[in-house]
Amino acid sequence: MRAQQAQKTDLPAIQALAARTAWMARLNEPLKSAGTVVEVPEGREICAEGEETENFYKVVSGVVRICKFLADGRRQIEAFHVAGEIFGLELGEERAMSAEAVTDCRLTVYRRRSVEQQASTDQAIGRQLFHYAMQSLSRAQAHCLLLSRRGAAEKVAAFLLDWMGKNAAGGTVHLPMSRQEIADYLGLTIESVSRSMSQFERDRTIALSGARHVRILNQAALEGTTA
Repeated sequence: MRAQQAQKTDLPAIQALAARTAWMARLNEPLKSAGTVVEVPEGREICAEGEETENFYKVVSGVVRICKFLADGRRQIEAFHVAGEIFGLELGEERAMSAEAVTDCRLTVYRRRSVEQQASTDQAIGRQLFHYAMQSLSRAQAHCLLLSRRGAAEKVAAFLLDWMGKNAAGGTVHLPMSRQEIADYLGLTIESVSRSMSQFERDRTIALSGARHVRILNQAALEGTTA
């Protein structure tokens, strides 16, 4: 009998806690219930330049590149997106760039018009969209500053420091993209990227374990290169 009474007494508290947890989750991620989760294999195109901007996306896991192919066949990579970041949220009716999966990806897909309608009546969603727009602007500004650096070594050092903040474990940075992709992002040739990496290794600033694992031995030296 006492056990039954305790259960009845605890039930409202449990329900209140569940409601508060759901409310807090909505404050932190008001769009969470509005999207559909999809799986995209490595190398697959997610959306193409010139398509209508019907959807935008959030990376749940994996890495996505945003790129544009020029008339002469060259590729420019505008951004790499990792878990937690939004891409494909554009102003125009047509996409200015393509998005492709660098690795196997899990994405949340949002219908743009549906979210815009919700935002018109839900301030939390409107604030979240504004936050995403400001994040995209900040990343674009950071990339412009990176491209304005003069030397290849300076650009590669800045790139490695950036990825240290994304996925470094025990001082080792895993680069999910190829050196050609790094070159296309930095506005360099693959030879320039490779020469810079090799010079950093000779200087014992980094240690390379294959093409995609970089152990940072002297972070201060990398930072000095970008100063």
